Amino acid sequence: MTDDTHGEIVLRVNDVTHRLLVDNRTTLLDALREGIGHTGSKKGCDRGQCGACTVLCDGRRVVSCLTLAVAAEGAEITTIEGLAGDGELRPIQREFVRLDGFQCGYCTSGQLCSAVGMLAEHAAGWPSAVTADVSPDAPAPELDAAEVRERMSGNLCRCGAYPSIVRAVLSAAREEVAG
Repeated sequence: MTDDTHGEIVLRVNDVTHRLLVDNRTTLLDALREGIGHTGSKKGCDRGQCGACTVLCDGRRVVSCLTLAVAAEGAEITTIEGLAGDGELRPIQREFVRLDGFQCGYCTSGQLCSAVGMLAEHAAGWPSAVTADVSPDAPAPELDAAEVRERMSGNLCRCGAYPSIVRAVLSAAREEVAG
């Protein structure tokens, strides 16, 4: 059934292609959860304020509750279900477990996807609001606790696991650099 409000889209999620018939107002979050069955991304606030629904689109962080599914067509989408590769946890996933970077776990999928995107942004030399020198010839900002807190500020944790989250991100970043 197609009409002016419904149509077929093709989403590439975690290296698998999915064809979905969606209302043109369907969010990426709802398409992932209800259309594909990937329930790892959580619907927290449904207003883009908490980050629980964060996924990666072409490696960049997006809050999937504010992203229309039709706008994600053609992008390579990575959800928490696809974050580990070949059954091996990424360093950020291992460090979240090792350093207790979660409590209830509701925000964890969004935190992890956001951390992966944030670490890539930092590695590319992108400054943040707390980066001291943002001039074009400035060296890449050092990744310290203040940088991590600022860069992850769009992901809320109602349990208050922030100190452990920051430690996990910093530890994973060191492991990725050393590895």
